[in-house]
Amino acid sequence: MEKRKKDIDLDAIVAKYRPVVSFRVKKSIGVRTPDWEDVVNEIMINVVEKLKKGEFRGDSSIGTFIYTITSRRIIDFIRKKSKVLKHAPEPNPYLSPQEHVENRERAQWIADSIEKLKPKYKEILYLYYYQELSREEVAKKLNISPRRVSERVNYAQKLLRKVMRE
Repeated sequence: MEKRKKDIDLDAIVAKYRPVVSFRVKKSIGVRTPDWEDVVNEIMINVVEKLKKGEFRGDSSIGTFIYTITSRRIIDFIRKKSKVLKHAPEPNPYLSPQEHVENRERAQWIADSIEKLKPKYKEILYLYYYQELSREEVAKKLNISPRRVSERVNYAQKLLRKVMRE
């Protein structure tokens, strides 16, 4: 196995297969996609790393090994792009100066209201909403049960509404 690693000429492999990988990537994701060169570079880096680690066992040809890596990276890229596009929100229209000031005042009002809460309620709101941790993650961080996290979040919201009404 060690002899096999030494026999592999990485520069020759990159020189030989980079055009093939580039062609396959361009064909799959399109030449007009500005990221195609980045995808090719990631694939070639991945191939070199795997070869250096000895992950190529020689069960197939080096071309098949590279083809498999290329196919997987292309699929990953397409999935990532379609996921981003599927969940991308519509851009907000520009706010008028008045709306901008109102939003800033509202945010300050909420921040001032949160400051009036007890520290344990401020912390739970911060972790759950601002840091977007799950109930389980908040529970671990605070050494309480996930059920208790829900109770505190709900109670903190109730207190916040009460403070904001005053």
